[in-house]
Amino acid sequence: MKGEPVRGAKLEVWQANAHGRYTHPADTNTAPLDPNFDGFALLKTDAEGRYKFETIKPGAYPTGSNTIRPPHIHFRLSGHDDELVTQMYFEGEALNEHDRFLQNALPDRRPLLVAKVLPALPEMEPDSRLVVFDIVTLRG
Repeated sequence: MKGEPVRGAKLEVWQANAHGRYTHPADTNTAPLDPNFDGFALLKTDAEGRYKFETIKPGAYPTGSNTIRPPHIHFRLSGHDDELVTQMYFEGEALNEHDRFLQNALPDRRPLLVAKVLPALPEMEPDSRLVVFDIVTLRG
């Protein structure tokens, strides 16, 4: 239904580590792997369509001789009727202006791909940040 939360949706999340390397055999980046970081999670949205997870901020990484992707996190949402694959970028990243995926989004939609970074809540670890990213589908 229009404007309703998608309850029980499956959400896959994957990202590079703080050095900009994915824990995947196809990643040819020479940055170090982090043995304490998987870079992948499977989640389900709750009764109000919300999700949450704790992670590190991914690092930027090279994609060619003169190209660097900004820090971002990948999401794949499988709802009841829709499936959506998207990426979440962080506000204030200079590399966002040069990312071909972000820049290919329609100008009025681009801000929807950039997460809002808020101060930590009192119960969070020191130096943590709260990041808010809404994922919206057409039919849920």
